[in-house]
Amino acid sequence: MVDAELGEYLAGLPAVALEGAKGVGKTRTASQRATTVRQLDDPALRDLLKAEPARALVGEPPVLVDEWQHVPATWDAVRRAVDAGAAPGSYLLAGSAVPRDTGVHSGAGRIVRLRMRPMTLSERGVAQPTVSLARLLAGGAPDVVGSTAVALEDYAEEICRSGLPAIRSLPPRLRRAQLDGYVDSIIDRDFPDLGRAVRNPAPLRRWMTAYAAAESTVTAYDRLVEAATPGEVDKPAKTTTTAYRDILERLWFLDPVPAWTPSRNHLARLAAAPKHHLADPAFAARMLGVDVAALLGASPARGAGREATLLGQLFESLVTLDVRVYAQAAEARVGHLRVRSGEHEVDLVVERGDGKVVAVEVKLAGAVTDADVKHLRWLQGVLGADLLDAVVVTTGPEAYRRRDGIAVVPAALLGP
Repeated sequence: MVDAELGEYLAGLPAVALEGAKGVGKTRTASQRATTVRQLDDPALRDLLKAEPARALVGEPPVLVDEWQHVPATWDAVRRAVDAGAAPGSYLLAGSAVPRDTGVHSGAGRIVRLRMRPMTLSERGVAQPTVSLARLLAGGAPDVVGSTAVALEDYAEEICRSGLPAIRSLPPRLRRAQLDGYVDSIIDRDFPDLGRAVRNPAPLRRWMTAYAAAESTVTAYDRLVEAATPGEVDKPAKTTTTAYRDILERLWFLDPVPAWTPSRNHLARLAAAPKHHLADPAFAARMLGVDVAALLGASPARGAGREATLLGQLFESLVTLDVRVYAQAAEARVGHLRVRSGEHEVDLVVERGDGKVVAVEVKLAGAVTDADVKHLRWLQGVLGADLLDAVVVTTGPEAYRRRDGIAVVPAALLGP
């Protein structure tokens, strides 16, 4: 998806920064567009560019400055080149972290940021989508058709395989080792690189695991601390856990969905807490020690009830990843809706620039009942014509519209 966006940006903009978690494919994607590549993970090149940042930009355009956060001054060098009149498609920057150097200019008005996330189900080739989010956002209740053989077991497999290209192609044991190594690298290397050396990694690891267990929920952060330190008298200070969260977001490892704030005065008393999400649900599954068999309830030692709940959370996370990628391509933003009383909530609200929305509920089920759409029907009554469409994303085989007009779409059939 991001390939098309990047091509459009480079055709009209002088500098584009491709951002996202490690392993999503930023370097590969950007390198396919670049003529000159400067890889700043090379220590010798870093030392040279710290002395002369502008040398990173020498070469035939497009010039790619990869992992620019190692020498933040290269960002400012690009900004100055843009101010001096750089032509469209001159510079690409790729980075897997936001540096701690607060002296770096934001780049606003000069460098356009483009987010790259793990691959969606359609990009993985799981199935051919038949229902377009862009068409739903266009309004008019388009036809909802299609069938798929993708079943619950396949979704559990996709959760554990990951949407990171180099990891998902590995055999299961090697894939698990890579996911473990990814988390280890964050703690051992990335935290120190961002100015927060971790002397005792155990509390951080427990906090990350607690966050993983809260995937697709709005669990309060103080409850995450409690879950990470059960029975301990000396809890981590709020400043410590806030630093954890800040750095993990700067590494794009956390990808929370913000609360939806309507652009019109339709609703009051909306909750403001974000919904917790990791960059890839595979991280959550691995940190919680569950595999496909466990998620499907084949491990009686773990308790089928707990795993069924967790599978629902991770399935929602998988669908959320897809919706966010497709919404970005359609220039729409994504939030979640929850009133403070908890009486009504909608998993995802996709909003166009004019404030009109498509509401999405995610259900770990093959069939949809009236109870499953009660929040969507409530929202229809509140928003009226500003609700372009309402969708329930399921694990079922068929895409169709219910008699009340609400679309039912298997996750594998939802596309851009």
